[in-house]
Amino acid sequence: MDEDDDLLKDPTPKVHGSATAQDCTFGRFVVIGERVVMRDVTVGDFSYFERHGEAIYTDVGRFCSIAANVRINALEHPMERVTTHKVTYRPNEFLRFHGIDYGFRDRRRSKRVTIGHDVWIGHGAVVMPGITIGTGAVIGANAVVTRDVDPYTIVAGMPAKPLRTRFEPAVIDRLLALAWWDWPDERLHAAIVDMQALAIDAFLDKWEEAGR
Repeated sequence: MDEDDDLLKDPTPKVHGSATAQDCTFGRFVVIGERVVMRDVTVGDFSYFERHGEAIYTDVGRFCSIAANVRINALEHPMERVTTHKVTYRPNEFLRFHGIDYGFRDRRRSKRVTIGHDVWIGHGAVVMPGITIGTGAVIGANAVVTRDVDPYTIVAGMPAKPLRTRFEPAVIDRLLALAWWDWPDERLHAAIVDMQALAIDAFLDKWEEAGR
C-alpha cells in the first residue's frame, strides 16, 4: 500500500450524469457539475466547474474554481462575412451537399483559452477566444474578459478591467516561485493547516525554508 493512501480520498474525476464532455482530459479530483457542456478541454487536478457552465478549446490549470453559468471561449462568428449566421460555416445543418467549413473551425481551434492555476472565475463570467488568464487571478461575477489577465490580478466589469492585485508584487513573485499547486500530495496535506491559519508572508517564509 502506498504511504499516501491514508491521506487521499478517491481521486477519480467526478462528472455529473447530465454533463457533456467530448474530447476532454480531466486530472485527479476534478469535479464537473450538472449540465456543464465541454469540448476539447483539459482540466488540471483539483479544479472544478459548477453547474450550467460551458467551455470549448480551453486548458485549465490546477486548483481552479469555476462558478455556475460561466462561458469559456465563447463562440466566435465570422463578422467579416456577408452573414454571421452559422449557415456559412455549418451549412450541413440546413442544406444538402454542403459540408462543415473546416477552415473556420480551425480558426476557432487556434484561439484556445489558457487558464493558469488557482484561478477563481465568478458566476456568469464570459471569457472570449484566445484569452490567457494568469495563475492566481480572480474574475468577477458577470465579467466579460476580452483581454489577458495578469497573475494574481482581480478584474471585473463589461469589459473586464483590473481592480487590484491580490498581493504586493514581491509576494506574487514568491508565490509563483513556490508553485504550491505542483507540490506532491504529502506536502500539500501537511501545508493545509498553515494555508488556513498563517498570514501570506508567514506562510511563504515557512514553506520557502522547508523547500531549501
